[in-house]
Amino acid sequence: MYKMKPEYYTGILAIDQEHARLFELVQQTHDLLNNDILIDKADALTSLISELINYTRTHFSHEESYMESIHYAHIEAHIAQHRKFEEALMEFDLDSLEDDTDTQNEAVEGLLDFLLNWLINHIMKVDMLYTK
Repeated sequence: MYKMKPEYYTGILAIDQEHARLFELVQQTHDLLNNDILIDKADALTSLISELINYTRTHFSHEESYMESIHYAHIEAHIAQHRKFEEALMEFDLDSLEDDTDTQNEAVEGLLDFLLNWLINHIMKVDMLYTK
């Protein structure tokens, strides 16, 4: 359901592959939200957020190195957006999840909305600027 579409490709193979992995993580978030078998989603959500933090740090590092290599004029603003994304992931309140299924589903849904909106907007409106 959530995967790279032609309009999301930057034309930079390594960046596009990493973006595709981010869409896979969005899909995993969607799958977690719709998993009716797993009653307590707290551990899975914690694991998913941890993977997102680690992977985005790696991706952002690669993307920032690329921008440096091409002497991208707006690199500082772009890096600031990356840091805001990382901070937003760190702010997800995992301690409040406890054993309440509704609270857990709300948290997963919030994460899904955040990821999808940020990723698509960032690729289309910000990443595409350094490809021109």
